[in-house]
Amino acid sequence: MSLNKFYTSLNSQLEGLLSAENDWLANTANASALLFMELEDINWAGFYFLHGDELRLGPFQGKPACTRISVGAGVCGTAVSTGESQLVEDVHQFPGHIACDAVSASEVVIPLYDNNGRCLGVLDIDSPTVARFTQEDLAGLQGFAQVLLKSSDLPKS
Repeated sequence: MSLNKFYTSLNSQLEGLLSAENDWLANTANASALLFMELEDINWAGFYFLHGDELRLGPFQGKPACTRISVGAGVCGTAVSTGESQLVEDVHQFPGHIACDAVSASEVVIPLYDNNGRCLGVLDIDSPTVARFTQEDLAGLQGFAQVLLKSSDLPKS
């Protein structure tokens, strides 16, 4: 199956999973479980939520993780500070990388924004394989994030 078809199917699964629920916390929990179940060669999938000038750990699948990350620190904090998704082929080459799990070798992080442009947090996925994620993965996961955002009652500031 091509990556495009894979992500079309994955995003349809997410739409179905969230069709009867709009709670943000429940939906991010199920979204992380779906990613962990369906994506190959990953060791962590989850969310960090923005609180002031730091990201706090949200629902995830994988080994225990860092609970707080400053905006601008590591891959997740960089995604928030720049407002841009991060596709990192080798996290050990990323300046300031935070090693929550020493096994992680590549990472993709997508900032999550509400309709008013307010950053809510990030979707973070790690792999033990260098260069695991491609531009097609990034596009598919950005679509996944959009399904989640439109299907959920977003947290208030």
